[in-house]
Amino acid sequence: MTVSKLACIYSALILHDNEVTVTEVKINALIKAAGVNVEPFWLGFFAKSLSNVNIASLICNVGVGGPAAAAGGAAPAGGAASATTAAPAEEKKKEEAKKEEPKRSNEDMGFGLFD
Repeated sequence: MTVSKLACIYSALILHDNEVTVTEVKINALIKAAGVNVEPFWLGFFAKSLSNVNIASLICNVGVGGPAAAAGGAAPAGGAASATTAAPAEEKKKEEAKKEEPKRSNEDMGFGLFD
């Protein structure tokens, strides 16, 4: 990640932490105060990207996958009815995968912990 991106991210987090609206002008003011050189397009990019985003929920959901429909790809043409029938089939596949995994122990490898 470049210094420009990090400066904009940290500035946006500082503004959010102080309960200030994230704008291009305010990001620029923080970056200038820090003495960092940033390409001008990053300021507008981050300000516009974060204008309609709940930053608190974004921070709390880092690393969390998206909704199940988004994770599975495009929605089927059948709509909600086929989405509800797809869920039990997906659960069955998961259960079968769990059943197929063989139990492994030290005895299978030909040695034990204290041999």
